[in-house]
Amino acid sequence: MNAVLSPAATADALPYPDLADEIEALLSDPSVVVPARIVQALPGGGSLFVMPAADARVAITKLITFVPDNGTRGLPSIQGDIVVFDVATGQRTALLDGPTVTARRTAAVSLLGARLLAPRRDGPLLIVGAGVQGRAHLEAFASGLGVREVRVASRSAASADALVAHARTLGLQAQRVDDADAALADCPLVVSCTPAQQVVLRGRPRDDAFIAAVGAFTPRMVEWAPEVCRDLAARGMLSVDTRDADHEAGDLLQAGIDVGALPTLADCIASPRPVRGPVFFKNCGWGGWDLAAARLVMARR
Repeated sequence: MNAVLSPAATADALPYPDLADEIEALLSDPSVVVPARIVQALPGGGSLFVMPAADARVAITKLITFVPDNGTRGLPSIQGDIVVFDVATGQRTALLDGPTVTARRTAAVSLLGARLLAPRRDGPLLIVGAGVQGRAHLEAFASGLGVREVRVASRSAASADALVAHARTLGLQAQRVDDADAALADCPLVVSCTPAQQVVLRGRPRDDAFIAAVGAFTPRMVEWAPEVCRDLAARGMLSVDTRDADHEAGDLLQAGIDVGALPTLADCIASPRPVRGPVFFKNCGWGGWDLAAARLVMARR
């Protein structure tokens, strides 16, 4: 089998709840090996990411570019592919759409974080940033947690309105909000997935909040004000997706927080702990999540 999956076929093969389950299973699989990813800076401010990973059966390499200002060109910010190989034979078995996998596995990681750590799962859900990740997280939290009410904040009213319209096609109650900080008071579930070029959130989350902070995945990127991160550390719990976040979690690093001392998703699975809010979950990304997606695709074919 050597399947080349379109974006739609890639999405169909990766239902969010199943992908979250596969990610949880991967974190308990001792055969998984994920070398550090290579990030090559490109002229003009873009980056080339090379991310290999393997387990006992499947090997992948993810090759994508990230160009943050591609929206001005009418192009997606993330482009590329994931190449899947059979470990036993070395044969290529599939080619997956990179942006689709990136969107869905990132949202599935946030979904798993919410399953494990959210003090409340019923919403309302506040999404800050109405791009690809905003849409993916909306779908993931609706299908995986049963969220029925969503509020969307974006620097672009048109983008926010488009995501609100999409939410309504899914049968959700949805509305645009123009002040994300004010909306924090009403929303125990929060996802921030902005371009992370500057602080966009300075409000104080609820005591029972679960926050999936997605946008900032380099030391220089930031969405949440440093004083908010320090307040959340004092009041509640901070967690990260993997140890790679130790040098990538821009929000927390710029707040002067010792990221290396924070529990990862794998830690939370291996040693479940009582949840006390608010919870700030930093989702930076990892090649293992793409491997989980490839495993799920191959299992379903």
